[in-house]
Amino acid sequence: MEHSLAGQLLLASPNLRDPNFARTVVLIGIHNEEGAMGVVLNRPSQTTVWEAVPALKDAVGEQEAVFVGGPVHPSSVVCLAEFEDPSAAAVLVLGRIGFPGHDVQPELLREVTARTRVFAGFAGWGEGQLEAEVNEGDWLSSAALAEDVFTDQPLRLWSNVLARKGGGFSLLARMPLDPSMN
Repeated sequence: MEHSLAGQLLLASPNLRDPNFARTVVLIGIHNEEGAMGVVLNRPSQTTVWEAVPALKDAVGEQEAVFVGGPVHPSSVVCLAEFEDPSAAAVLVLGRIGFPGHDVQPELLREVTARTRVFAGFAGWGEGQLEAEVNEGDWLSSAALAEDVFTDQPLRLWSNVLARKGGGFSLLARMPLDPSMN
């Protein structure tokens, strides 16, 4: 492995045909020799935190959507939070943003975080798999910003991050879902 992509955004290229990842933006949380793990930032579901995980409603807000974090363990709950005190995080990904430990009680999560997003499942890659997909051109990397993680316009995130990269990526950002409709 040449370098870790932890803390970076991966944007699905138009070449990526897997419907689980079409036009997704994934924040990579862990990337090492054993593989990688991240969450899809731009797939809000129609389910609220209150409906899916009532214990987290006070930490997140009961009307907040649960996001589809990826196809791995879709019934598991993954939280990504901006910590008031970074030492309270189990894993930091981007500045004060990271994953709480499994032992953090839901009622305490609100006390140690500024904001939290809930995901159903996550994206995962085995040893060497992500590197191969990046080399094949399936993913484009970009620096992550805290605003990307907690955007209030998740459905525009893929286009917004591509436009921010500039150059030819700006054209790609405006590409319709079905290029034949252009």
